[in-house]
Amino acid sequence: MATITYHNVGIKAMSACVPSKIAYNRNLNAIMEQEEVDKVINSVGIHERRICESDVCASDLCYKAAKRLIEDNNIDIASIDMLLFTSQTADYRIPATSCILQHRLNLPKSCACLDLSLGCSGYVYALSTAFAYASLEGINRVLLLDGETFSKIVNPKDKVNAPLYGDAGTATLIEKGEYKDSTFVLNTDGSGEDSVKIPAGMRNPVMIDSLEEKERENNNIRTEMEIYMDGMDVFNFAISVVPKSIKEVAKITQIELNDIDYLVFHQSNKFMTDFFIKRLKFDEKKVPYCIAKYGNTSSASIPLTIVSELEQKLKGEKQVIMCGFGAGLSWATALIHYRDCHISPIITY
Repeated sequence: MATITYHNVGIKAMSACVPSKIAYNRNLNAIMEQEEVDKVINSVGIHERRICESDVCASDLCYKAAKRLIEDNNIDIASIDMLLFTSQTADYRIPATSCILQHRLNLPKSCACLDLSLGCSGYVYALSTAFAYASLEGINRVLLLDGETFSKIVNPKDKVNAPLYGDAGTATLIEKGEYKDSTFVLNTDGSGEDSVKIPAGMRNPVMIDSLEEKERENNNIRTEMEIYMDGMDVFNFAISVVPKSIKEVAKITQIELNDIDYLVFHQSNKFMTDFFIKRLKFDEKKVPYCIAKYGNTSSASIPLTIVSELEQKLKGEKQVIMCGFGAGLSWATALIHYRDCHISPIITY
């Protein structure tokens, strides 16, 4: 367990952008019986998802979110010392998408750029990275862009994954300042690498038959270039580590869970998240959800939830615990002390 506490660094502003195109899960009866559709909607909690057009990438959504953040907060782009881009659906394998976004946003050439790739725990890991850099001498502001377009790597005939994933891009500005301490607890269990995976790549080189749709387990259909998830493996993993991790953060920071203003989970499965809340005996009114209208947006889901649901609720001093978990397997929990964070209204592309 890696436990890190940062001093005098915090989140100044946040924004998010989602595609305007809506996919309704009630229309999935082309790939499953209506009874099964209703069961998925009721258990997972996803009614609709935002899906980008074929020529739109995660970087485009992040670009729009970043522009909105910069404009709404009158940020001098010359003051941004570093840009981090977090995604598992980057524009290219080479070059790094952060470099492309630096140019598009007209950030100074002195701006350091770095791509990070991690699944549904990615935002918390990347936020820790942003806090680390902002803690260093010579870096005062870090722009963290987190976006995913999983619709590009999910087969629409896959009954497990098709109802789950949506697309989104987010922007978070981290800076030095008079902020209270924030603490991160980061964990990994690589023995679960096969639980969420795209098989074709470097270790299994892409061949012609990698693009061939094949019938898989339980009559699911996908190619080797599209994502596979063992839902039960992920569920069992999550319920075994997530509540424990949240209790660890509370213990380390000597804060009572009931004193937390909001508990923000990765938006994966409402049934599972409700289970976490009951196990923690936490007030469900302080747990925001956006899964019903945006689905699972992977690493972008935590910042998307904050922008979507807490836009007017992070004024003054607030304590927020956030927890992401998924592919890797990896999980990450953080206690963030917000102070007058400006959250822009969510925008569409």
